[in-house]
Amino acid sequence: MELSKNITQGKWTEIKGEVQKAWGKLTDDELEKTKGDIKVIGGLIQQRYGEAQKNYHEKLSNIFQNIEEKKEEVLDKTKKILKK
Repeated sequence: MELSKNITQGKWTEIKGEVQKAWGKLTDDELEKTKGDIKVIGGLIQQRYGEAQKNYHEKLSNIFQNIEEKKEEVLDKTKKILKK
């Protein structure tokens, strides 16, 4: 479904933006190479900032969770509109 693909791409774009807001030293190219893998993104944060996992894990998890919740809301609203 094209809509789902667009939402997924938009979700990844939003995640990258939020991650870059929180950890500005990470480049778009570096994040693209992670393909959205939260563990790989965490590794980049740890490598670039020298932060321990406990320091970044919760914040990174919250970013992913918040974006996922937004995605579900958009899908639900879209389905309701399409049923009308």
